[in-house]
Amino acid sequence: MSKIWTLGVLGLGEGRSIISAALQSEKWVLGNICDLNEELCMKRCSEFQFPRYTLKYEDLLSDPSIDVIGIYTPDQLHAEHIKQALEAGKHVICTKPLMISLEQANDLLDAQQKSGKSVFVGQSSRYFEPLMMQKKDFENGLHGELITVDTHYISDARWFLDKGWSHQKGFSWMYNFMIHAVDLAVWYMPYIEEVYGVGVVSQNTKEYSLSASDTMKFILKDREGKCASVSGVYAAPTLGRDVQQAISCTLTGTKGISRAGYPKLAYYTNFEPIQKKAKLHTYDEKYDYYFRFEGESHHAGEYQNYIEEFADYMNEGSHPKPDLKEGIRTIAIMEAMEESMITGQVVRVEDVLKRRNILL
Repeated sequence: MSKIWTLGVLGLGEGRSIISAALQSEKWVLGNICDLNEELCMKRCSEFQFPRYTLKYEDLLSDPSIDVIGIYTPDQLHAEHIKQALEAGKHVICTKPLMISLEQANDLLDAQQKSGKSVFVGQSSRYFEPLMMQKKDFENGLHGELITVDTHYISDARWFLDKGWSHQKGFSWMYNFMIHAVDLAVWYMPYIEEVYGVGVVSQNTKEYSLSASDTMKFILKDREGKCASVSGVYAAPTLGRDVQQAISCTLTGTKGISRAGYPKLAYYTNFEPIQKKAKLHTYDEKYDYYFRFEGESHHAGEYQNYIEEFADYMNEGSHPKPDLKEGIRTIAIMEAMEESMITGQVVRVEDVLKRRNILL
């Protein structure tokens, strides 16, 4: 008989989506929720008719009924919160990014080895309907042999600059936003060896006395010599979702090409024997499943998909992916990208890992 998993949620801003997902799942029970902001705790309890909350992370960690900690705190806190959960004997689901640097990577690897628990990185873009369908077509061979991948995440996110935590140490457009596009490239080309890219700090970001690059373009090369392009623009106007999907992934293969993205529930394909004519697949009937709250500012549907898959893998005795090692390698790729922006040189991912003495 399949186990019903009990979830504790840490961080109730973004955690709103995982609360909704757990409460609507037959494979999960919501055990408790936690945030330092008591007003937000009370708001979530009222919204979801949930009877309890705590202001202390220790209460989740010490609760023997909780199997899994869902971590949805600010990015700069992820690594420490993951480590604490593993040391408490809990499995972990952590929203992207896994961490904002590799400084604590070995600590997490050691903690996981000692605990024997799973760490799953919630890369939500992988679990949006068009992108799941694209992956299915790829795995079924409709693209033929992969030639190249082109991804982007483009969003007018200047509102982030008004948030106090965007001015704290460690804030990065790359880790907050661009990681979606990087992860999609890595999903199809997992053995990235070299990266090269450039970054620009626009005047829009400088006006907030920040120096984080908000416009970036990269080439990622894998060990077979194939390349992916990854780009992002975050502090400038966009053309809107009908013209320019915020997140986009284009796969070009020997037998076909496809494009999927977010937040539009649309997927374009052109597979043999059709030539130069895209077929549109839409999933508008699932809009309310994916977007349960106001607008399209959340990821409840994707979180629903990935916690269901997490439970299935765990009940089968397997570790769900992307796991801790894959998450660390993605962060290593991003550190190589950052280094390339600074030095103007091609950077090898293995060199980044070696400098940190990280073995994956």
